[in-house]
Formats: sequence, C-alpha cells, structure tokens
Amino acid sequence: MENEKIVSKKKTEKNLKDFTICDSTLQMLEKARKDGVETAFDRAASMKPCPIGSDSACCKHCSMGPCRLNPRDPYSKVGVCGATIDTIMARNFARMVAAGAAAHTDHGMAMLEVFREVVKGNIKDYEIKDVRKLEEVALSIGIEVEGRTTEEIAKDLYVQLEATYTQIEGEIPFMKRVPPKTLETWRKLGVVPRGAMLEIMEMMHRTHMGVDQHYENITKQFTRTALADGWGGSMVSTEISDILFGTPTPVAVDVNMGVLKEDQVNIIVHGHEPNMFESMVVSVNSPSLIQAAKDAGAIGINLVGMCCSGAEMMSRHGIPHAGNFMSTEAVLVTGAVDAMCVDIQCIKQGLATVAECYHTPFITTNRRARIEGALHIEFNDHDPLACTDEVVIKAITRFKNRNVSVEIPKMTNIGIHGFSHESINYMLGGSFRSSYAPLNENIINGRIRGVAGVVGCTNPRVKHDWSHVELIKELIKNDVLVLLTGCAQISAAKAGLMIPEAASLAGSGLHEVCETVGMPPVLGLGSCVDNSRILIAASEMVKQGGLGDSLADLPVAGAAPEWMSEKAISIGQYFVASGVYTVFGVTFPIIENTKFHKLLFEGLEEQGLGKWDYTPDPHIMAQKMIAHIDKKRKALGIDKARERVLMDMLDRRDLDAA
Repeated sequence: MENEKIVSKKKTEKNLKDFTICDSTLQMLEKARKDGVETAFDRAASMKPCPIGSDSACCKHCSMGPCRLNPRDPYSKVGVCGATIDTIMARNFARMVAAGAAAHTDHGMAMLEVFREVVKGNIKDYEIKDVRKLEEVALSIGIEVEGRTTEEIAKDLYVQLEATYTQIEGEIPFMKRVPPKTLETWRKLGVVPRGAMLEIMEMMHRTHMGVDQHYENITKQFTRTALADGWGGSMVSTEISDILFGTPTPVAVDVNMGVLKEDQVNIIVHGHEPNMFESMVVSVNSPSLIQAAKDAGAIGINLVGMCCSGAEMMSRHGIPHAGNFMSTEAVLVTGAVDAMCVDIQCIKQGLATVAECYHTPFITTNRRARIEGALHIEFNDHDPLACTDEVVIKAITRFKNRNVSVEIPKMTNIGIHGFSHESINYMLGGSFRSSYAPLNENIINGRIRGVAGVVGCTNPRVKHDWSHVELIKELIKNDVLVLLTGCAQISAAKAGLMIPEAASLAGSGLHEVCETVGMPPVLGLGSCVDNSRILIAASEMVKQGGLGDSLADLPVAGAAPEWMSEKAISIGQYFVASGVYTVFGVTFPIIENTKFHKLLFEGLEEQGLGKWDYTPDPHIMAQKMIAHIDKKRKALGIDKARERVLMDMLDRRDLDAA
C-alpha cells in the first residue's frame, strides 16, 4: 500500500525542468527530490493561488468580512460596508505600496543611523570611504562643501537626510534632484512626498475601514507614498551605503553555485543590509579564524553572497554570488554550505527546514527578523565582529563535522557588475569629461533605441529565470540598452548576458556602441534598493538635454517580469509616478475593465506621469516596451533616420568645448 502511494505521488510530480532554466538549481532540485526535501518550487506546484485574491477582489480589513466580490462580474455586488470593487482594489494596492515603501524606508533609516554613529565617532568599525560621493550628495541638496571638513559636511548631510523620514511638511530633500518639469507636475497633482513616515502612516490610516473610499484619492496618496520610497528611503540607503562602503565600479565576478568549494568553509550571506556583510568580510579574513579553518581541515574560508546584499558586495568587492531568490533553498541542498547568515527581506521561512536537513547552521542576525527554528546571533553595529566572528566559528565547526554528502554543481558564469551612476558617467566620457552626452547623442541618432530597466525578483509561479532572460535578449536585439537591479541581474549573468561579448546578441547600433566603449549591453546596478540609481541616471539624461524636459519625455521603459514582493509594487509605482511606462509579469492584482484599472493603465499617463501595463509573456512584454520607446521617440521628433555618428574622444572634447 505504501509503495502504491509513492508511485501515485511520483505520477503527479511536476517535471523539474518546468521549474527553472538554471542548470545548477535544476541539479539541486533533483537532489532535493531524491533526499525527500521540499522547496518553494514544490509548494508552489501543489498550491494554486486564490483566483479571487490574485485579482484583488477580496477585502479583509474589518471583521464584517472577509468580503469576496466576483472578478468576472465585479460590479454585481459590493462589500458589507458598501465598498465597491474599485475601493477594495485601490485599498489593497495601496497597502502593498505602503508595505513595500516601509521595507525600503526602514532599510534606509537603518543605514542613516549607522552613518550618524560613524560621523559622531561612536562606531569605529566603519568609516567614510568615498569622500567625493559625500560631497556630491551634499551639493545635490544644497549643502556647502567648499572649505569645509569631511566631518562638517557629513553632519549637515545627516541632518538634512533625516528629514526624508521625519518631517511633516515641505518636500523631502532629494526633490532637488528631480527634473524641474517633473517636479512641477508632481506639485500640481499634490503628490510630492513630505516625509516617508508620515506618508506611510497616512496611507495605512486611509485604507482602514471607513476612511478613504474613493479610488482616485487613494491613488493620489499611494503615489506620494511610493515617491517617498524611490526618491527617499531607497535613494538614501544607496547613497549612504556608497559613502560608507565605497561607490561600486565595474568588476568581473563569478556567479552560480560553482563558486562553492568543497575543500573550504563555505559561508553564505543572504539579505539586504550591507553593513553585516561588510563586517563578515573582515571576519573571514581574520588570521586567527583562517588558521582555525585550516586546523579543521579546510584550505580556507570561502565567503559567498546571495540575493541583494550579495549583489551589493559583488559590485563593491567582487565577492562571488551563488544565486538569486529562488535558488536560496537549492544552494543548501549542495551540502557544502557550512553556514547561511541572513538579515532582512526576501528570506523564506522554509530555509530553516532545508538547512536542518543538511545540518547547516541557519542564522538570523537582525532584531526585526527572527525565524522559528533558526539560530539567532544578533548583529550590533557598535560591535559587529561579535556577531560575524561567531558565525564564522559556527561554520568552521560544521565543516569539521560535515556528515552529509556534498554535491556542488560545476557551473560558474562571469559577469561585469557595479555600474553605478558615477561609473556610467565616467565610462561614457572619461575622468575629465564624464558626461551623459554620448548616451543621449546615440539615442538621438538612433544607434541606441532607448533604455529599459529590468528589475525585481524571481517567482516560482513562472519558470525560474526564463522571463528575465527572454525579455533581455529581445530588448538588446532591438537596440535597447538594459539596466538591471536585484535578482534579475543574476538571471542575466548566468545566461552570459553581462559580459562585453554579449554585444554580439544586440542589434547593430547597440552592438557598435558597446564594442566602442567596451561595455556589455546589459548593465548591473546593484540590489533592489538601488533602483534609485536608475532614477538618477534618467534625471541626468534629462539634464543633459535633447531628450525632453521631463522624465516622462524619455524613450525609456521598465519591467519586473518575475516580481513577487510588495516592495516590487512600491518600486513599480514610483517609476510610474516618475513618468516611466512599467510592465509587470506573473500576475497583477487588479481586475481589467474597472475604473481603478483604467486609472493606472491609462489615466496616470494622461496626468503627465507614466503608466502601468501587464503581460506574463516576456516576448509580448518586450514588444510593448519597444512600442512605448518608439512612441516617445516620435514625440521627441527623433524617429526619423539620421546620420549615425559614433563619437570618439576628439568628438567628445569638441562637444564639451561647445
């Protein structure tokens, strides 16, 4: 009877090749199945999403419900309180924006607190590594730097940026970076953020039962909340991280599970805040801990990143990266991971169970985020090594007592990462003439069709990595330069799309530009919080001139083909609010042919902002993005064929002199 059950189960098991295009992840999923270990892929296959919930046609904000409306006939009834489908969807969407904005805002404020304590001299383990970036950020918001000490500038910067979170009137500091015409539109619409805490608090209040019950008014507030994320919390986090730990520059990095080493103590750091990872770098290079690892039989300590903190360290220090969000369980199945250390965001609770199966210490470190079954070693910025040294000791002990079979996929892929705004500026113009002029000129002459931001997570509801890779290939083939953040860049790196040689897959115009500059057609900008780098780059394009006066004029588009978190909705909304056409895949929490749907997919663009779109098909997604880019090119009058001139350094000097 038991054998019959096993056979029956095997008949219903989904083919693992349907789960992912990543060979390393596939190999580990096959091993997990043999070992009897369940992963998120298995759970997604066995659990269908609620069709009413996925369309956001339910409301559970009070105990008179939950109220479920019919997605096929959304106006046939209302909730118990009388809430219409548009009110229900808008409130649900708004709460996703608020939660996503809160995640980035809390992350940014944590980084700002570290900065404050470094400036005050209370934290000795970190220091300001990029003084030039400190001065540039200070100047961008009106702080005087001439003739002043680094400490004086830093103190003023902290006070100014703290207002991003705490002020209750006025405009957040980084509004000074927004192109004037875009800011004028926001002021006219009443969506300029005052302070992130206020916007998130007000958003949560408005979505409480019986408060804001008009979808247009709710949309106005979640737009303001999202802008407080992209131009506030997220931007502060990125800029402060650069100031403290160094601004990324292009670096070649190995990606994929082959970066694990069977004869070394393998430590994986997974999460989002870079300060803990920075301390881990110090710990794994400690002579005493290296000697302890050798005494345990290892030849050394191998530090590896995953997800977003891994992406930051990959960009800053060239630390190898094992995989993105949907590979975090699979990498534990190798048996080679001697400790996985996590902090916040995008961390599956199921990791604790998988880690236990392979006797791998699974360690939480952040006071905000504990997991049942995990070992907690709290990280304190005032004494960071107390945590990270202990993690290394736990890993060494596990290596010494390894009692599971080790199987490491032999695949590694190299990619060029670390394309910050500053490095792009330098790459295009050089040390003395850094400028976006070459980019704008090549867009104007048609050699580069436009720019696309491809961002976000990986999601087991679609084939892992496939949508990202297919979308990117289609975009670069049509001369669209692609900027990546978050898990998307790991998908692209594994597919070989983040090396200069990938220019051979691009259209003739983009290919020639990449070949001349020596860059890939796909540029990795960092973690998901680093989407603010894309906003800054877009603002520089407007400032450079020739492509309109507003962010909404630019021939650019954005996409999140495998999104899964509330952060993604907040990111999407602040790009839409900034004027960027933005397409999501997988699913979208709105019913078509409703007033709220029409507002997001049409009405916002009519107000001078961007607009949302949706398709689960990456090829259709690419077509939609290219069509939008072409529409913007036509509006700018640059859709006609022009003589294409690839600028050399003499041309750039002439342009600079002019």
